[in-house]
Order: sequence, then structure tokens, then C-alpha cells
Amino acid sequence: GGTGSDGKQPQVPVHFRATPTPHPLYDKSRSRVMHTDDGESSQMHSIWSAADVANVQETHRAPRDIPDTVAYYAVKALRWGFDVGSGYAFGPITEAKFVRRAIFLETVAGIPGMVGSSIRHLASLRRFAPDKGWIATLIEEAENERMHLLTFVTVKQPSLAFRSAVVVAQGIFWNFAFASYLISPSMFHRFVGHLEEEAVRTYTKAIDACEVGRPLHDFSRRDAPELAKRYWQLDDNAKMLDVLMVVRADEANHRDVNHHLADKGGDEPAH
Repeated sequence: GGTGSDGKQPQVPVHFRATPTPHPLYDKSRSRVMHTDDGESSQMHSIWSAADVANVQETHRAPRDIPDTVAYYAVKALRWGFDVGSGYAFGPITEAKFVRRAIFLETVAGIPGMVGSSIRHLASLRRFAPDKGWIATLIEEAENERMHLLTFVTVKQPSLAFRSAVVVAQGIFWNFAFASYLISPSMFHRFVGHLEEEAVRTYTKAIDACEVGRPLHDFSRRDAPELAKRYWQLDDNAKMLDVLMVVRADEANHRDVNHHLADKGGDEPAH
């Protein structure tokens, strides 16, 4: 983490738990937020507590109707195709395989929230009406996923071929997300909820692989990037294991929020 030309630390986007914006799953009136002289907001305490990150559970929301079923099996098909196509499904997990997977998936994970928020933003403008909290929630999700990506690229810089694959994947997934959200916002949020279930599962397996004698043990003991320490308000001696824990907590939050929004439908308040 370098400094700017004025000697100050570069600003880091604020984690969604530290913003004053109402959130579907949290009472923001209980959050203590302070504003520093350079305009950067930060909580005066940990964004995720030790209990929060330790108690994340793998959960599954069983499909209840045809749209739910379509969303669920679409995610399963995508996961299978990516695991096989990327080689992740073959052989044990390694640091290189995990980091490559995390970087690629986070370049796509930041798309749904931005697509949904932009569509709802335009709808709000057309209707001359408030959006009832959806836009801010979805933008925060997209920004949070982007910070996951920026954290992992401090570990490994992608090759030109990798970057080219990202361009193609983004083009396909952005248009898929755009069309899907126009057709059925509820089904698309259910799709993202199931996608985040898979993300929680992926990070849980990575965390398990950080135990002594397991493939990611050395990786887990590396110092956390300065970017991650500032964004998640981690301790100065935080390690990559701490980063994996808070990222998994973020993904569990996105899972629950998207299932919540899918249940709400398109017109009810998000909160």
C-alpha cells in the first residue's frame, strides 16, 4: 500500500457494513461511523466480528417453484462447466488454482449488482419515483465484490491470456444478466443467491485447506494486503486467512440478501 503525491494513504471504498445506507439484513442505527479528514468513512470497530466470521454457515435455499428451479440448475451447470473447463475439478486444491479461480470469479461476481442497480436506476427515473432502497444495496454489493478482486490481484497479477478471457466472460455474463433482470428480477436475484451459495462453499473449502499440513497453509500465513486491512478494518498483523474469512462472510451476506430480494419481488421496499 503506497501513498499519494500528498503523502496520504489512497482512499479505499467503504465496506457496506460501515456505510450509513440502510441494509436489508442489518440495523444501521447500531453502527458507529466516523469520518476522517480526507473524507474516508470507517467504523470505529471491526466490520465483521470474530464471532461473525467464525459462525458463517453453508446454507441452501431449496427451490420452491419453476423459476427457482431454473435459477438453481443454471448455477449448477455454470459451476460444473467452470470447474471442468478451468481444471479446478481435477486434482487437489493448490494456491495457484485457488487464486486463479478467485480472481476470475470476482471479475464476474461484481456484475449482477451493477446491472441490477443500473436497470432500477433507469426505472426510477422513468417513473419519477423512489426505488425503495434497492439501488444502494445493489451498488454496495457490486463495489464489495470489486474489492475482493482488487485484494486478490495483490497476490497474483493475471496474464494477458487471462485478461482476455475475462473480457469475453464479462461480455457474455453482462448481457445475460441484463436480459435476465429485464425478464424477471426475482428469478435473477434467486440465481445470484444460489451463485453466492457456491461462493461460500468455495471459500469454506479454501479455509479448510489452510490447516497445518494442507495445501494452502503457507498461503494463509502471508501478511494480508494493506488494502484489505483498511477496507475490512483488520488488525495490523492480519494474515491471508483473515482475508479469506471476511470475504466468505461478505459472500454469505450477498447470498442472504439476494434470496431476501428474490422473496420480496420487484416493487416492495428492499429493507
